[in-house]
Amino acid sequence: MKEISLWAVGKQYLQGHSKGIFLYCIFAGVFALVFYLYHLPVEAVLYGVLLCAALAFPVLTVDFHRHYQRYRVLRDLQKQITFSLAGLPEPKGLLEQEYQELIAVVYRDKLGLVSQADNERSDLVDYYTLWAHQIKTPIAAMGLLLQSSPPAEDDRSTAQSMEHNSELAMELFKIEQYVEMVLQYLRLESPSSDFVLKRYSLDVLVRQAVRKYAKMFIRRKISLDFSELNCDVLTDEKWLVFVIEQILSNALKYTREGKISIYMERGSAKTLVIADTGIGIAGEDLPRVFEKGFTGYNGRRDKKSTGIGLYLCKRILTKLSHTIVIEAEPGKGTKVKIGLDRIDMVME
Repeated sequence: MKEISLWAVGKQYLQGHSKGIFLYCIFAGVFALVFYLYHLPVEAVLYGVLLCAALAFPVLTVDFHRHYQRYRVLRDLQKQITFSLAGLPEPKGLLEQEYQELIAVVYRDKLGLVSQADNERSDLVDYYTLWAHQIKTPIAAMGLLLQSSPPAEDDRSTAQSMEHNSELAMELFKIEQYVEMVLQYLRLESPSSDFVLKRYSLDVLVRQAVRKYAKMFIRRKISLDFSELNCDVLTDEKWLVFVIEQILSNALKYTREGKISIYMERGSAKTLVIADTGIGIAGEDLPRVFEKGFTGYNGRRDKKSTGIGLYLCKRILTKLSHTIVIEAEPGKGTKVKIGLDRIDMVME
């Protein structure tokens, strides 16, 4: 909020009293004309004008001081009027009182709309949270049915059945991951996100995520180049593992052949690097990959991207005081760097 100078306030004050000043000049002119017609000395006219001006000056000075103080009060009130109307200056006249009543009406209406929106959002969050938990039951049941499907009558049919079940299991795994993303999104948007900071072995956390996607590595015939990390980090296990899973999911989705490498960056003790040999990211898309809902060229071509994964990763890592940087080149792969050495949080 830009502060207005004293000179600008004075200019506004004079503009606001322009009618009074104009009338004063008219009256002075009338008196001057009357004095002239009666052949009175000009000095008497000037004396009268100066005397009136001398009397008006202290009055105007006091009034301007009050005007400037009211201006300061109103400027300060702009910072807190979204929370309360307390502090409004006493109205000067009926018109100003009506303006304040108008502000009060708008303020009460705004409070009602905010309360309604909060209630609707709370109901929506409760519904999707319940849905995300309930959908896990049929997902688990479908997984068990796929595992216990009856064997086929011959070898050829058995192979076809196994291939079919493998495809279904992979799609079911994707559904489960999307449901998990919904849950994490709802938890992250909650005012009371359950962050628990402890010291963990980064190798253990990364292996959790890799094990979860082991079948997808095998099915897509993507090799994993994993170097021992030998690093302990102060972080939240659940949230950081979720971030690593999202990055691995993206790497697998956009890597047709080659490998995914996981290692610590040289020269930086606590920067985790996850690099792939996939299709990369267009240069014009890189600055926006962390925006909510942004899918970019790859997402539009794939037609399955939600634009939420990297947005969640950025939000989570920021809350953990970690950093994330993406380097990529079309056709040459993507490199994601997670800085884990910046913990500035107050721990209880």
